[in-house]
Amino acid sequence: MNCQKHLFNLDPELTYLNCAYMSPLMKTVEQAGIDGVLRKQKPERVSGEDFFSETNELRKEYAKLVNCPDPNRIVVIPSVSYGFANVAKNLKLNPGDEIVVVGEQFPSNVYPWRRLVQDSGAKIVTVPGPKVTTGRGKRWNEQILETINSKTRLVATGNIHWADGTLFDMKAIRAKTHEVGAWMVIDGTQSIGAVPFDIDEIQPDALIAAGYKSLMGPYSIGLAYYGPALDDGVPVEENWINRFESENFANLVNYNDSYQPGALRYEVGEHSNFILVPMMLEAVLVLSSWGVKNVKEYCNNLVDVYVSQLKDTGYIIEELDYRASNLFGIRLGDGMSMDSIKARLQEANIFVSYRGDSIRVSPNVYNDAADMEKLVEVLVG
Repeated sequence: MNCQKHLFNLDPELTYLNCAYMSPLMKTVEQAGIDGVLRKQKPERVSGEDFFSETNELRKEYAKLVNCPDPNRIVVIPSVSYGFANVAKNLKLNPGDEIVVVGEQFPSNVYPWRRLVQDSGAKIVTVPGPKVTTGRGKRWNEQILETINSKTRLVATGNIHWADGTLFDMKAIRAKTHEVGAWMVIDGTQSIGAVPFDIDEIQPDALIAAGYKSLMGPYSIGLAYYGPALDDGVPVEENWINRFESENFANLVNYNDSYQPGALRYEVGEHSNFILVPMMLEAVLVLSSWGVKNVKEYCNNLVDVYVSQLKDTGYIIEELDYRASNLFGIRLGDGMSMDSIKARLQEANIFVSYRGDSIRVSPNVYNDAADMEKLVEVLVG
């Protein structure tokens, strides 16, 4: 796969290595949004069928991207917190039950469980990142598996840690949750679109992803997968469009207490968004045309030599087996000053993030070797 920078409107005066914060928009995704705004000027051209057809196409294309055999298990959501709220509403806990999370996890995958345990008498068990500089990812994965036990009712994590790119072994964690009868829910926001994910293989109870990062879509739209464990649950909102046979507009005044079957009951109200849905659909179609495996390989090849150079100069970066390449953390070695590094990066117009004790670098297919060379030049000084 070649660099795709030409598909984006990036400022040539800056170096954007911050997709984990927010991806830039491809030109075609931007145009889909403009077309959606113009479409709203002519509401007489929007049919009742249009409230469902484009969303159905989006769920089908996204299902292909994550190898989900049943597209009707994919729903449109406005945010990660909304996606996890549906899980929290339907997870039954008793005093003494446990929810396992990893340390410094993104807040949207923590706050729902904090509320849940507060109301139920259960507790959250946090598995912090090991305080070691070598073998950290391997040991962290081992500690997660060691923590899951007969009291565990839910394991909530990301495929990739949002702060430093640590990879978690979804297959091993899923196998352990099956052993103890616990749910497994995954925040795929920093991985879906950049790292292959196979729902049919992992079979999580929920996979939640915001659209505006590695999925290359707009803000305020995301996609959720809900497995069979949630088929008979209650959604967080009571909207008309998630009710059974809501496609029949003439019959809407005959109120129906039944929800759409299975996962479709969890779809957000106004999921037909005539601006955001076309944008998200275009982004997913482009990602599919590239192939997520190819995106991952591109990022691996892009950063490999530069990661080695940084490690040779004293920076601490996880080994490839336990970190992503589309998102990785750079920790400082002895005698290095974070304040000084931040100032140098800012002066050089290099955009990264700072999470915990890491410089978080998150390149994607619009970055090239010149971008990475500039980063290394500034960091090495």
